[in-house]
Amino acid sequence: MIRLFKHYIPHAVLLLGLLDFVLLLIAGDLAWKLRAAQIGIDPGLLTDRALALLGFAVTTLTAMIAVGVYGAEALRSMRFACARLLVAVSLAILALALIDFVLPGQTYWRSILLFAMILAITLLVLNRVIVGGILGTSAFRRRLLVVGAGHRADRLRKLSERPESGFTIVGYVNMSEALPVVPEAINRSAIKDLSGHVANLGASEVVLALEERRNSLPLKDLVRVKTTGVHVNEFSSFLERETGRVDLDTLNPSWLIFSDGFSSGRAISSVAKRAFDILASSLLLLLTFPVILLFAAIVKLESKGPAFFRQKRVGLYGQTFELIKLRSMCNDAEKDGSKWAEKNDPRITRVGAFIRKVRIDELPQVWTVLCGHMSFVGPRPEVPTFVEDLDDKLPYYAERHMVKPGITGWAQINYPYGASIEDARHKLEYDLYYAKNYTPFLDLLIMLQTLRVVLWPEGAR
Repeated sequence: MIRLFKHYIPHAVLLLGLLDFVLLLIAGDLAWKLRAAQIGIDPGLLTDRALALLGFAVTTLTAMIAVGVYGAEALRSMRFACARLLVAVSLAILALALIDFVLPGQTYWRSILLFAMILAITLLVLNRVIVGGILGTSAFRRRLLVVGAGHRADRLRKLSERPESGFTIVGYVNMSEALPVVPEAINRSAIKDLSGHVANLGASEVVLALEERRNSLPLKDLVRVKTTGVHVNEFSSFLERETGRVDLDTLNPSWLIFSDGFSSGRAISSVAKRAFDILASSLLLLLTFPVILLFAAIVKLESKGPAFFRQKRVGLYGQTFELIKLRSMCNDAEKDGSKWAEKNDPRITRVGAFIRKVRIDELPQVWTVLCGHMSFVGPRPEVPTFVEDLDDKLPYYAERHMVKPGITGWAQINYPYGASIEDARHKLEYDLYYAKNYTPFLDLLIMLQTLRVVLWPEGAR
Protein backbone atom coordinates (compact mmCIF):
# COMPACT_ATOMS: atom_id res chain seq x y z
CA MET A 1 0.00 0.00 0.00
CA ILE A 2 1.01 3.62 -0.54
CA ARG A 3 0.43 6.10 2.29
CA LEU A 4 -0.93 9.41 1.08
CA PHE A 5 -1.57 12.08 3.73
CA LYS A 6 -1.76 9.40 6.47
CA HIS A 7 -4.29 7.36 4.48
CA TYR A 8 -3.36 4.08 2.82
CA ILE A 9 -4.25 3.38 -0.81
CA PRO A 10 -3.76 -0.14 -2.25
CA HIS A 11 -1.28 -0.39 -5.13
CA ALA A 12 -3.91 -2.06 -7.30
CA VAL A 13 -6.36 0.82 -6.81
CA LEU A 14 -3.67 3.42 -7.48
CA LEU A 15 -2.58 1.64 -10.68
CA LEU A 16 -6.16 1.31 -11.87
CA GLY A 17 -6.83 4.99 -11.13
CA LEU A 18 -3.74 6.14 -13.06
CA LEU A 19 -4.70 4.01 -16.06
CA ASP A 20 -8.25 5.39 -15.91
CA PHE A 21 -6.92 8.96 -15.86
CA VAL A 22 -4.81 8.37 -18.98
CA LEU A 23 -7.76 6.70 -20.74
CA LEU A 24 -10.01 9.64 -19.87
CA LEU A 25 -7.52 12.03 -21.47
CA ILE A 26 -7.47 9.81 -24.56
CA ALA A 27 -11.28 9.62 -24.66
CA GLY A 28 -11.59 13.40 -24.43
CA ASP A 29 -9.06 13.96 -27.22
CA LEU A 30 -10.62 11.32 -29.49
CA ALA A 31 -14.04 12.89 -28.93
CA TRP A 32 -12.71 16.28 -30.04
CA LYS A 33 -11.09 14.84 -33.15
CA LEU A 34 -14.21 12.85 -34.10
CA ARG A 35 -16.42 15.92 -33.76
CA ALA A 36 -13.95 18.07 -35.69
CA ALA A 37 -13.86 15.50 -38.52
CA GLN A 38 -17.66 15.29 -38.49
CA ILE A 39 -18.12 19.03 -39.08
CA GLY A 40 -15.03 19.37 -41.28
CA ILE A 41 -12.78 21.62 -39.19
CA ASP A 42 -9.14 21.41 -38.18
CA PRO A 43 -8.86 19.83 -34.70
CA GLY A 44 -5.89 22.11 -33.95
CA LEU A 45 -2.93 21.51 -31.68
CA LEU A 46 -3.16 19.25 -28.63
CA THR A 47 -1.79 22.06 -26.44
CA ASP A 48 -4.75 24.26 -27.39
CA ARG A 49 -7.22 21.85 -25.75
CA ALA A 50 -4.95 20.47 -23.01
CA LEU A 51 -6.71 22.43 -20.23
CA ALA A 52 -10.17 21.27 -21.37
CA LEU A 53 -8.96 17.65 -21.55
CA LEU A 54 -7.46 17.91 -18.09
CA GLY A 55 -10.71 19.34 -16.74
CA PHE A 56 -12.70 16.51 -18.31
CA ALA A 57 -10.38 13.83 -16.87
CA VAL A 58 -10.22 15.34 -13.35
CA THR A 59 -13.99 15.90 -13.15
CA THR A 60 -14.78 12.38 -14.31
CA LEU A 61 -12.20 10.77 -12.04
CA THR A 62 -13.58 12.74 -9.08
CA ALA A 63 -17.09 11.49 -9.87
CA MET A 64 -15.74 7.93 -10.10
CA ILE A 65 -14.18 8.20 -6.65
CA ALA A 66 -17.39 9.72 -5.27
CA VAL A 67 -19.72 6.93 -6.43
CA GLY A 68 -17.42 4.11 -5.31
CA VAL A 69 -15.86 2.94 -8.59
CA TYR A 70 -12.67 2.08 -6.69
CA GLY A 71 -14.45 0.33 -3.82
CA ALA A 72 -13.90 -3.34 -3.02
CA GLU A 73 -17.18 -4.40 -4.64
CA ALA A 74 -16.39 -2.67 -7.92
CA LEU A 75 -12.93 -4.27 -8.06
CA ARG A 76 -14.28 -7.79 -7.77
CA SER A 77 -17.55 -7.51 -9.74
CA MET A 78 -17.66 -6.44 -13.40
CA ARG A 79 -21.42 -5.87 -13.25
CA PHE A 80 -21.05 -3.70 -10.17
CA ALA A 81 -18.15 -1.77 -11.75
CA CYS A 82 -20.04 -1.09 -15.00
CA ALA A 83 -23.08 0.22 -13.12
CA ARG A 84 -20.98 2.61 -11.06
CA LEU A 85 -18.96 3.70 -14.10
CA LEU A 86 -22.13 4.58 -15.99
CA VAL A 87 -23.41 6.69 -13.07
CA ALA A 88 -20.02 8.38 -12.53
CA VAL A 89 -19.42 9.33 -16.16
CA SER A 90 -23.03 10.52 -16.53
CA LEU A 91 -22.69 12.78 -13.46
CA ALA A 92 -19.39 14.16 -14.76
CA ILE A 93 -20.87 14.92 -18.19
CA LEU A 94 -23.83 16.70 -16.56
CA ALA A 95 -21.43 18.82 -14.49
CA LEU A 96 -19.33 19.71 -17.54
CA ALA A 97 -22.47 20.46 -19.59
CA LEU A 98 -23.52 22.88 -16.85
CA ILE A 99 -20.15 24.60 -17.11
CA ASP A 100 -20.62 24.82 -20.88
CA PHE A 101 -24.07 26.37 -20.33
CA VAL A 102 -22.70 28.96 -17.88
CA LEU A 103 -19.65 29.73 -20.04
CA PRO A 104 -20.87 29.05 -23.61
CA GLY A 105 -18.24 28.58 -26.28
CA GLN A 106 -15.37 28.91 -23.82
CA THR A 107 -15.15 25.44 -22.33
CA TYR A 108 -16.91 22.29 -23.64
CA TRP A 109 -19.18 21.60 -26.59
CA ARG A 110 -22.06 19.42 -25.52
CA SER A 111 -21.77 17.40 -28.72
CA ILE A 112 -18.15 16.60 -27.84
CA LEU A 113 -19.21 15.63 -24.32
CA LEU A 114 -21.61 13.06 -25.79
CA PHE A 115 -18.78 11.49 -27.80
CA ALA A 116 -16.50 11.68 -24.76
CA MET A 117 -19.07 9.95 -22.57
CA ILE A 118 -19.46 7.00 -24.96
CA LEU A 119 -15.70 6.67 -25.52
CA ALA A 120 -14.88 7.02 -21.81
CA ILE A 121 -17.32 4.31 -20.74
CA THR A 122 -16.04 1.99 -23.49
CA LEU A 123 -12.36 2.50 -22.61
CA LEU A 124 -12.91 2.29 -18.86
CA VAL A 125 -14.87 -0.96 -19.16
CA LEU A 126 -12.19 -2.43 -21.45
CA ASN A 127 -9.59 -1.40 -18.90
CA ARG A 128 -11.38 -3.45 -16.27
CA VAL A 129 -11.83 -6.42 -18.60
CA ILE A 130 -8.12 -6.49 -19.49
CA VAL A 131 -6.48 -5.26 -16.30
CA GLY A 132 -9.15 -6.46 -13.87
CA GLY A 133 -8.06 -10.06 -14.24
CA ILE A 134 -4.48 -9.12 -13.42
CA LEU A 135 -5.51 -7.03 -10.43
CA GLY A 136 -7.39 -9.98 -9.05
CA THR A 137 -4.35 -12.26 -9.00
CA SER A 138 -1.81 -12.63 -6.24
CA ALA A 139 0.81 -10.90 -8.43
CA PHE A 140 -0.55 -7.59 -7.16
CA ARG A 141 -0.81 -8.71 -3.56
CA ARG A 142 1.90 -8.28 -0.94
CA ARG A 143 3.42 -11.54 0.31
CA LEU A 144 3.08 -11.81 4.07
CA LEU A 145 4.81 -13.99 6.67
CA VAL A 146 2.88 -14.14 9.95
CA VAL A 147 4.84 -14.61 13.16
CA GLY A 148 2.29 -16.32 15.37
CA ALA A 149 -0.18 -19.18 15.01
CA GLY A 150 -2.97 -18.32 17.43
CA HIS A 151 -6.30 -16.52 17.08
CA ARG A 152 -4.68 -13.33 15.80
CA ALA A 153 -2.95 -15.25 13.03
CA ASP A 154 -6.26 -16.90 12.19
CA ARG A 155 -7.88 -13.46 11.91
CA LEU A 156 -5.22 -12.48 9.39
CA ARG A 157 -5.86 -15.69 7.46
CA LYS A 158 -9.57 -14.88 7.20
CA LEU A 159 -8.78 -11.30 6.19
CA SER A 160 -6.46 -12.51 3.42
CA GLU A 161 -9.20 -14.75 2.00
CA ARG A 162 -11.48 -11.81 1.26
CA PRO A 163 -11.66 -11.03 -2.49
CA GLU A 164 -10.62 -7.39 -1.97
CA SER A 165 -7.61 -8.29 0.19
CA GLY A 166 -4.35 -6.65 -0.82
CA PHE A 167 -2.11 -9.38 0.60
CA THR A 168 -1.60 -13.13 0.57
CA ILE A 169 -0.06 -15.12 3.45
CA VAL A 170 2.88 -17.30 2.42
CA GLY A 171 3.60 -18.82 5.83
CA TYR A 172 3.06 -18.88 9.60
CA VAL A 173 5.66 -19.28 12.34
CA ASN A 174 4.54 -20.74 15.67
CA MET A 175 6.50 -19.12 18.49
CA SER A 176 4.97 -21.02 21.43
CA GLU A 177 4.62 -24.60 22.59
CA ALA A 178 0.81 -24.37 22.57
CA LEU A 179 -1.22 -26.17 19.92
CA PRO A 180 -1.50 -23.77 16.96
CA VAL A 181 -4.92 -22.49 15.83
CA VAL A 182 -3.48 -22.34 12.31
CA PRO A 183 -2.50 -25.96 11.56
CA GLU A 184 -0.08 -25.18 8.73
CA ALA A 185 2.17 -23.11 11.01
CA ILE A 186 5.83 -24.16 11.26
CA ASN A 187 7.46 -24.23 14.71
CA ARG A 188 10.25 -21.69 15.17
CA SER A 189 12.57 -24.48 16.32
CA ALA A 190 12.28 -26.10 12.89
CA ILE A 191 13.57 -22.93 11.14
CA LYS A 192 17.33 -22.50 11.30
CA ASP A 193 17.42 -18.90 10.06
CA LEU A 194 14.22 -16.82 10.14
CA SER A 195 15.57 -14.10 7.83
CA GLY A 196 16.63 -16.81 5.35
CA HIS A 197 13.16 -18.36 5.66
CA VAL A 198 11.59 -14.97 4.84
CA ALA A 199 13.83 -14.64 1.78
CA ASN A 200 13.05 -18.18 0.57
CA LEU A 201 9.31 -17.49 0.76
CA GLY A 202 9.71 -14.18 -1.09
CA ALA A 203 7.85 -12.37 1.70
CA SER A 204 7.77 -8.58 1.45
CA GLU A 205 6.39 -8.04 4.94
CA VAL A 206 6.41 -9.74 8.34
CA VAL A 207 3.52 -9.21 10.76
CA LEU A 208 3.72 -9.95 14.48
CA ALA A 209 0.51 -11.72 15.50
CA LEU A 210 1.61 -13.05 18.89
CA GLU A 211 -1.01 -13.68 21.55
CA GLU A 212 1.49 -12.94 24.29
CA ARG A 213 4.71 -11.01 23.67
CA ARG A 214 6.32 -11.57 27.04
CA ASN A 215 9.41 -13.76 26.63
CA SER A 216 8.32 -14.72 23.10
CA LEU A 217 9.26 -11.69 21.01
CA PRO A 218 12.09 -12.77 18.65
CA LEU A 219 13.97 -9.46 18.73
CA LYS A 220 17.22 -10.78 17.22
CA ASP A 221 15.33 -12.41 14.34
CA LEU A 222 13.25 -9.31 13.69
CA VAL A 223 16.30 -7.03 13.63
CA ARG A 224 17.93 -9.34 11.06
CA VAL A 225 14.73 -9.39 8.95
CA LYS A 226 14.39 -5.59 9.16
CA THR A 227 17.98 -4.98 8.08
CA THR A 228 17.47 -7.12 4.98
CA GLY A 229 14.88 -4.61 3.75
CA VAL A 230 11.71 -6.51 4.69
CA HIS A 231 9.03 -4.42 6.39
CA VAL A 232 8.10 -5.57 9.92
CA ASN A 233 4.70 -4.56 11.24
CA GLU A 234 2.76 -4.94 14.49
CA PHE A 235 -0.66 -6.59 14.47
CA SER A 236 -2.76 -3.56 15.49
CA SER A 237 -0.97 -1.25 13.05
CA PHE A 238 -1.38 -3.78 10.26
CA LEU A 239 -5.12 -4.13 10.90
CA GLU A 240 -5.52 -0.35 10.99
CA ARG A 241 -3.84 -0.05 7.61
CA GLU A 242 -5.74 -2.89 5.96
CA THR A 243 -9.22 -2.24 7.34
CA GLY A 244 -9.31 1.54 7.80
CA ARG A 245 -10.31 1.21 11.45
CA VAL A 246 -8.71 0.89 14.89
CA ASP A 247 -9.29 -2.64 16.18
CA LEU A 248 -10.69 -2.42 19.72
CA ASP A 249 -10.16 -6.14 20.41
CA THR A 250 -6.37 -5.77 20.32
CA LEU A 251 -5.98 -2.08 21.17
CA ASN A 252 -3.83 -1.25 24.18
CA PRO A 253 -2.90 2.18 25.62
CA SER A 254 0.80 1.86 24.77
CA TRP A 255 0.07 1.32 21.07
CA LEU A 256 -2.28 4.31 21.03
CA ILE A 257 0.31 6.50 22.77
CA PHE A 258 3.34 5.59 20.68
CA SER A 259 1.73 5.04 17.26
CA ASP A 260 1.62 7.74 14.63
CA GLY A 261 -1.46 9.96 14.80
CA PHE A 262 -3.30 12.67 16.77
CA SER A 263 -0.69 15.13 15.46
CA SER A 264 -0.56 18.60 17.02
CA GLY A 265 0.52 19.89 13.61
CA ARG A 266 -3.06 19.72 12.37
CA ALA A 267 -3.94 23.07 14.00
CA ILE A 268 -3.52 24.79 10.63
CA SER A 269 -5.67 22.11 9.01
CA SER A 270 -8.36 22.78 11.62
CA VAL A 271 -8.41 26.48 10.71
CA ALA A 272 -8.75 25.55 7.01
CA LYS A 273 -11.48 23.06 7.93
CA ARG A 274 -13.46 25.74 9.77
CA ALA A 275 -13.05 28.21 6.90
CA PHE A 276 -14.37 25.57 4.49
CA ASP A 277 -17.30 24.80 6.82
CA ILE A 278 -18.34 28.47 6.93
CA LEU A 279 -18.06 28.97 3.18
CA ALA A 280 -19.70 25.67 2.19
CA SER A 281 -22.51 25.83 4.76
CA SER A 282 -23.41 29.39 3.74
CA LEU A 283 -23.57 28.40 0.07
CA LEU A 284 -25.43 25.16 0.77
CA LEU A 285 -28.02 26.92 2.91
CA LEU A 286 -28.73 29.36 0.09
CA LEU A 287 -29.08 26.55 -2.47
CA THR A 288 -31.14 24.15 -0.34
CA PHE A 289 -33.34 26.63 1.52
CA PRO A 290 -36.28 26.12 -0.91
CA VAL A 291 -35.95 22.33 -0.54
CA ILE A 292 -35.92 22.58 3.26
CA LEU A 293 -39.01 24.83 3.22
CA LEU A 294 -40.85 22.51 0.80
CA PHE A 295 -40.29 19.38 2.87
CA ALA A 296 -40.93 21.25 6.12
CA ALA A 297 -44.38 22.08 4.76
CA ILE A 298 -44.94 18.46 3.66
CA VAL A 299 -43.89 17.14 7.08
CA LYS A 300 -46.23 19.62 8.77
CA LEU A 301 -49.14 18.61 6.53
CA GLU A 302 -48.65 14.88 7.03
CA SER A 303 -48.57 14.75 10.81
CA LYS A 304 -49.17 16.94 13.83
CA GLY A 305 -46.25 18.64 15.47
CA PRO A 306 -43.36 20.91 14.47
CA ALA A 307 -41.67 20.48 11.09
CA PHE A 308 -38.23 20.55 12.68
CA PHE A 309 -36.85 18.17 15.27
CA ARG A 310 -34.50 19.53 17.94
CA GLN A 311 -32.43 17.31 20.20
CA LYS A 312 -29.47 17.62 22.54
CA ARG A 313 -26.32 15.93 21.23
CA VAL A 314 -22.76 15.54 22.53
CA GLY A 315 -20.10 17.39 20.57
CA LEU A 316 -16.46 18.46 20.85
CA TYR A 317 -14.84 17.70 24.24
CA GLY A 318 -18.15 16.26 25.49
CA GLN A 319 -20.04 19.58 25.36
CA THR A 320 -23.71 19.42 24.40
CA PHE A 321 -25.43 21.39 21.64
CA GLU A 322 -28.83 21.40 19.96
CA LEU A 323 -29.13 19.47 16.70
CA ILE A 324 -31.79 20.50 14.15
CA LYS A 325 -33.26 18.10 11.59
CA LEU A 326 -36.45 17.78 9.61
CA ARG A 327 -38.82 15.68 11.70
CA SER A 328 -39.09 12.16 10.28
CA MET A 329 -40.92 10.50 13.20
CA CYS A 330 -44.29 11.08 14.80
CA ASN A 331 -44.36 13.97 17.24
CA ASP A 332 -44.44 11.80 20.40
CA ALA A 333 -41.71 9.38 19.21
CA GLU A 334 -39.51 10.04 22.26
CA LYS A 335 -42.17 10.49 24.93
CA ASP A 336 -40.64 7.52 26.78
CA GLY A 337 -37.06 8.68 26.21
CA SER A 338 -34.48 8.23 23.44
CA LYS A 339 -33.98 4.78 21.96
CA TRP A 340 -32.27 3.25 18.93
CA ALA A 341 -34.08 3.39 15.60
CA GLU A 342 -35.27 -0.06 14.48
CA LYS A 343 -35.77 -1.72 11.13
CA ASN A 344 -39.27 -0.75 9.89
CA ASP A 345 -39.54 1.52 12.93
CA PRO A 346 -43.26 2.27 13.47
CA ARG A 347 -42.42 5.76 14.74
CA ILE A 348 -41.20 6.86 11.29
CA THR A 349 -43.81 8.56 9.11
CA ARG A 350 -44.26 7.91 5.39
CA VAL A 351 -42.64 11.21 4.45
CA GLY A 352 -40.03 10.58 7.13
CA ALA A 353 -39.04 7.27 5.54
CA PHE A 354 -38.41 9.04 2.24
CA ILE A 355 -36.44 11.99 3.59
CA ARG A 356 -34.31 9.62 5.69
CA LYS A 357 -33.58 7.45 2.68
CA VAL A 358 -32.33 10.36 0.56
CA ARG A 359 -30.83 12.23 3.58
CA ILE A 360 -33.01 15.34 3.10
CA ASP A 361 -33.75 15.31 6.85
CA GLU A 362 -30.06 16.11 7.42
CA LEU A 363 -30.09 19.39 5.47
CA PRO A 364 -31.03 21.70 8.41
CA GLN A 365 -27.88 20.50 10.18
CA VAL A 366 -25.96 22.79 7.82
CA TRP A 367 -27.11 25.62 10.12
CA THR A 368 -25.45 23.81 13.05
CA VAL A 369 -22.26 23.62 10.98
CA LEU A 370 -22.41 27.37 10.27
CA CYS A 371 -22.83 28.02 14.01
CA GLY A 372 -19.66 26.04 14.70
CA HIS A 373 -21.10 23.18 16.78
CA MET A 374 -20.51 20.66 14.00
CA SER A 375 -18.39 20.21 10.88
CA PHE A 376 -19.29 18.66 7.56
CA VAL A 377 -17.01 15.72 8.35
CA GLY A 378 -16.57 14.05 11.73
CA PRO A 379 -17.98 11.37 14.06
CA ARG A 380 -21.76 11.31 14.29
CA PRO A 381 -22.97 13.18 17.41
CA GLU A 382 -24.97 11.02 19.79
CA VAL A 383 -27.67 11.67 22.39
CA PRO A 384 -26.24 12.28 25.92
CA THR A 385 -28.04 9.23 27.39
CA PHE A 386 -26.55 7.01 24.68
CA VAL A 387 -23.09 8.51 25.26
CA GLU A 388 -23.23 7.78 28.99
CA ASP A 389 -24.22 4.18 28.31
CA LEU A 390 -21.66 3.63 25.53
CA ASP A 391 -18.87 5.29 27.53
CA ASP A 392 -19.40 2.67 30.25
CA LYS A 393 -19.52 -0.27 27.84
CA LEU A 394 -16.99 0.63 25.13
CA PRO A 395 -13.30 1.36 25.76
CA TYR A 396 -11.89 4.63 24.39
CA TYR A 397 -15.38 5.92 23.51
CA ALA A 398 -14.60 9.36 24.95
CA GLU A 399 -11.71 9.76 22.48
CA ARG A 400 -14.14 10.17 19.58
CA HIS A 401 -15.13 13.53 21.14
CA MET A 402 -11.61 14.88 20.61
CA VAL A 403 -12.70 16.00 17.13
CA LYS A 404 -15.76 18.02 16.15
CA PRO A 405 -18.78 15.90 15.16
CA GLY A 406 -19.96 15.94 11.56
CA ILE A 407 -22.89 15.43 9.22
CA THR A 408 -20.98 12.72 7.42
CA GLY A 409 -17.93 10.78 8.50
CA TRP A 410 -15.57 7.85 8.02
CA ALA A 411 -17.86 5.53 9.99
CA GLN A 412 -20.97 6.62 8.06
CA ILE A 413 -19.49 5.76 4.67
CA ASN A 414 -17.86 2.50 5.78
CA TYR A 415 -20.47 0.95 8.07
CA PRO A 416 -24.26 0.69 7.61
CA TYR A 417 -26.68 2.29 10.02
CA GLY A 418 -26.01 1.08 13.57
CA ALA A 419 -28.74 0.52 16.14
CA SER A 420 -27.10 -1.58 18.86
CA ILE A 421 -24.11 -1.66 21.20
CA GLU A 422 -22.26 -3.96 18.79
CA ASP A 423 -22.92 -1.59 15.88
CA ALA A 424 -21.73 1.32 18.01
CA ARG A 425 -18.53 -0.61 18.74
CA HIS A 426 -17.80 -1.13 15.05
CA LYS A 427 -18.54 2.51 14.24
CA LEU A 428 -16.28 3.60 17.11
CA GLU A 429 -13.38 1.75 15.45
CA TYR A 430 -13.86 3.86 12.32
CA ASP A 431 -14.32 7.06 14.37
CA LEU A 432 -11.04 6.42 16.19
CA TYR A 433 -9.29 5.90 12.85
CA TYR A 434 -10.62 9.27 11.68
CA ALA A 435 -9.66 11.07 14.91
CA LYS A 436 -6.19 9.52 14.75
CA ASN A 437 -5.49 10.09 11.05
CA TYR A 438 -7.45 13.25 10.24
CA THR A 439 -6.15 15.29 7.29
CA PRO A 440 -7.92 17.54 4.75
CA PHE A 441 -7.29 14.77 2.20
CA LEU A 442 -9.28 12.29 4.29
CA ASP A 443 -12.07 14.87 4.68
CA LEU A 444 -12.19 15.33 0.90
CA LEU A 445 -12.31 11.57 0.37
CA ILE A 446 -15.17 11.22 2.86
CA MET A 447 -17.19 14.03 1.28
CA LEU A 448 -16.78 12.50 -2.16
CA GLN A 449 -17.72 9.04 -0.91
CA THR A 450 -20.82 10.45 0.80
CA LEU A 451 -22.35 10.79 -2.67
CA ARG A 452 -22.10 6.98 -2.97
CA VAL A 453 -24.02 6.57 0.29
CA VAL A 454 -26.73 8.99 -0.88
CA LEU A 455 -27.09 7.27 -4.26
CA TRP A 456 -27.05 3.77 -2.74
CA PRO A 457 -28.58 4.33 0.74
CA GLU A 458 -27.69 0.98 2.29
CA GLY A 459 -28.93 0.58 5.84
CA ALA A 460 -30.60 3.99 6.14
CA ARG A 461 -33.16 4.13 8.95
